[in-house]
Amino acid sequence: MTDRQLEIGVFAALLALMLLLGFYAARWRRPHTPQSLEEWGVGGRAFGNWVTWFLLGGSMYTAYTYIAVPALVYGVGAVGFFAVPFAIVTAPMAYVISTRTWSVSHAHGFVTSAEFARARFGSRSLAALVAVTGIVATLPYIAVQLIALQALLKTLGVDGEWPLLVAVGVASLCTFRAGLRAPALLSIAKDALLLWLLLSVALLVAMSGGWTAAFRGAGTRLDGDTSPATGLLLPQGGTLGYLTLVFGSALAIFAYPHALTGILAARDRATVQRNTAALPVYCLALGLLALLGFFAIGQGVRPVGGDLNTVMPQLFHDAFPAWCAGIAYAAVAVAALIPAAVMSIAAANLFTRGIYREYLRPHATVAEEAAVSRWVSLLAKVGALAFIVLLDPRFSVELQLVGGVIVLQTVPAVVLGLWTGWFHRFALVGGLLAGLGSGVLLLWRVPQRAADGSVVKAHFGGSNLPLSELGLGGGAVYVGLLALAVNLLVVVAATVLLRGLRVPGGVDLTRPEDYYADAGDGAAGRAEELIDGRSARAPAHAR
Repeated sequence: MTDRQLEIGVFAALLALMLLLGFYAARWRRPHTPQSLEEWGVGGRAFGNWVTWFLLGGSMYTAYTYIAVPALVYGVGAVGFFAVPFAIVTAPMAYVISTRTWSVSHAHGFVTSAEFARARFGSRSLAALVAVTGIVATLPYIAVQLIALQALLKTLGVDGEWPLLVAVGVASLCTFRAGLRAPALLSIAKDALLLWLLLSVALLVAMSGGWTAAFRGAGTRLDGDTSPATGLLLPQGGTLGYLTLVFGSALAIFAYPHALTGILAARDRATVQRNTAALPVYCLALGLLALLGFFAIGQGVRPVGGDLNTVMPQLFHDAFPAWCAGIAYAAVAVAALIPAAVMSIAAANLFTRGIYREYLRPHATVAEEAAVSRWVSLLAKVGALAFIVLLDPRFSVELQLVGGVIVLQTVPAVVLGLWTGWFHRFALVGGLLAGLGSGVLLLWRVPQRAADGSVVKAHFGGSNLPLSELGLGGGAVYVGLLALAVNLLVVVAATVLLRGLRVPGGVDLTRPEDYYADAGDGAAGRAEELIDGRSARAPAHAR
């Protein structure tokens, strides 16, 4: 066998093994009750410490970590490291936000953030808008995973679109049958591959002259780059854009539907607390993988066909033995398929509970809900492909940042709403629409520039808006935070006005104690019933 054939053989064998494991997940801890959205969409709310740990890591540390971030560091240098402080800032915020989210959702049987908004602010329209916004924001994030898988196949020399479609199709069938249990079980195997990959990378760097040689080589190339945005250090005037990317991304992660899905699958409040407290461990892996962008420069890696998303797979091909590269490819592929599965489940849950059951079939049965979510989860990946075609980003990370601009507009309702019900329901609808409108308008004004500074594409060229476009001088700022500022301004001003005019607000169906509920409180006992098969009772649904 040639080295290339060995790489493909090892990769294909491991990927096939992972997919078989995904199909087995349909029988893993299978409940005796009929399939329901609670069982299919959030694993029966019964995952313990270890499964929750792997699931959260698998759904939140994705191909974005393996492919997109190192590619950005390779292309522009220091700016690409925004993902590391973003992940660090996320951890303490997750501890506070996730526990309240889990408790109130467990107490009322919520599966999505749209249901929480419906109950908290008493507005069907707000819930539907949150659901649609969450679905649209999730699609470009799924697209990041598909781009990573496509780059991997391109590096392997597998041409055409059909291999990507086959891989995504087979993985989708795993999710269709097993629901959240498939990515949960696969996440355990994924982290084993991740650990192996990190050890291999550390050994490779040590044997290649260490990080000193890597930074020296990267500095030489980046210093010779004509683009003012590249360098080992942040460019002049780049601090504002960097910081707004960090905090905007940290806020957005809690509004993403897939983050909520992993949290709700935990069996009790303590499980959520333990796992969010331990999340910084993954930051170490993210930092090391981001540094590989500089290492790839020092090793003279050249992306396939100029596609920067192929930098990491090409580095594995150039630097690892063939069998070792095959294992690395499998780790990246699984890291793309797992979060894509969780994200498609989350988007499907939003549609089923926020739109289908609310407007189309109010009396849908438990089995019907699960069936609708299964089919919508397949369609979500088709929508993700549309984002790839329409936006055609230079860096795949831009798709995630565009999704962040969109999902940030749900923060007042689904994140701030965890602490206050003061906002008026009509104000929240108006603010969300204003935020979305301003976000799209500002994204439209962002140009895409070549290395020499010339404009390649006049519109939708990225997510950081140059302040010169607003007549405010140098620097840039993340569009998501600007749009969120508009959103919050409208929400606060409209709430004051509407309450002053005594316009009736919605009825808050949550209680203060709901935000501290634990297993066994309220509807929480249902989790054990679903797993043990003692009851087939449908979950409560707030009206």
